[in-house]
Amino acid sequence: MDSVTKRYPDGTVAVDRLTLDIPDRSITVLVGPSGCGKTTTLRMINRMVEPTEGTILLDGEDLQRQAVTTLRRSMGYVIQNAGLFQHRTILDNIATVPRMIGWGKQKSRERAAELMARVGLDASLAKRYPYQLSGGQQQRVGVARALAADPPVLLMDEPFSAVDPVVRKGLQDELLRIQDELGKTIVFVTHDIDEAIKLGTMVAVMRTGGRLAQFAPPAELLSDPADDFVEDFLGADRGIRRLSFFPSAALELSTGPVVRADATAEQLAAADGAAHLLVTDADDRPLGWAEPGELAAGDLAAGRLLSYGRPFVPGTDSLRAALDCAVLSPTGWAVAVDVDGRVTGVVSQQTIGEAIRSAHGAADSGDARTEEPADVTKVAP
Repeated sequence: MDSVTKRYPDGTVAVDRLTLDIPDRSITVLVGPSGCGKTTTLRMINRMVEPTEGTILLDGEDLQRQAVTTLRRSMGYVIQNAGLFQHRTILDNIATVPRMIGWGKQKSRERAAELMARVGLDASLAKRYPYQLSGGQQQRVGVARALAADPPVLLMDEPFSAVDPVVRKGLQDELLRIQDELGKTIVFVTHDIDEAIKLGTMVAVMRTGGRLAQFAPPAELLSDPADDFVEDFLGADRGIRRLSFFPSAALELSTGPVVRADATAEQLAAADGAAHLLVTDADDRPLGWAEPGELAAGDLAAGRLLSYGRPFVPGTDSLRAALDCAVLSPTGWAVAVDVDGRVTGVVSQQTIGEAIRSAHGAADSGDARTEEPADVTKVAP
């Protein structure tokens, strides 16, 4: 996008001289307050809105020189509330674009069934209608429909904002999984900075009036905001958000306070000195915390157990996740588990704090404006 402007007849400028180089096979997120031109920018890409000035090139080709219908069919488009055809089944909703570009009914439906599985929809939903699905399921259908003709570019306009936070997180995770498999060029609009940080390979922060405030990877955005507007928009807790980019793999875990429910007196004695013991079942899955004095050998399960909270997976989850687990724990210790949910150890807030200081020091020693710090990796928040 080169100096793209959208000016309406009444003089309103929705987008003002916007220049962006959107990377291939990545998720570029447009974020900013209401009225900053995010949706207008997105719609100019597929010419639902025509720019007043400037040029938009796709792989070097001016989009103004392409037929509008051909252009739009070559780009997937996902909107809030999915925008499904209420009179068509789920399978036929997904098959819409393949049918429009000349695929046969059988081939289109086979493609639709394949995509239902890819976006996590059960095959039993194929013959249902949109009103028979939950909001989250409808949004999955919308994503599947946008992917049906295998477009290289996918445009998404606040697609998850109408669903509850739990469903929204699931849809975000699903999008990241699909992107990891398919590698589309995605332009994603949201007003939610947390969503932008989680999903974006690059994030464009726009200010009111349609001007670009900053365009950077999420980690750089959080560590080095361009001005006061960007810093205010990121919020007072941007430091906590930044922890999402520090991996937890190097955390030093302790197994001393971990005992099984069938522990012997000798095993309990070995754990002596800990303020709390993490009790696990015979498969090493966490049951809860207990004070040593409340436990009797061979009868740990009968003790009064405190909740172990939400565990984290070292190497998969971030330092932010580990810190959150420790803060929410009644003992101040976070529980680490493997991908199968078995306890691998516990870690204190103090140890996590030391890891955070070390990670910040390593990251800040690099030039945040020119490259990602070597040990800063995008991991699960």
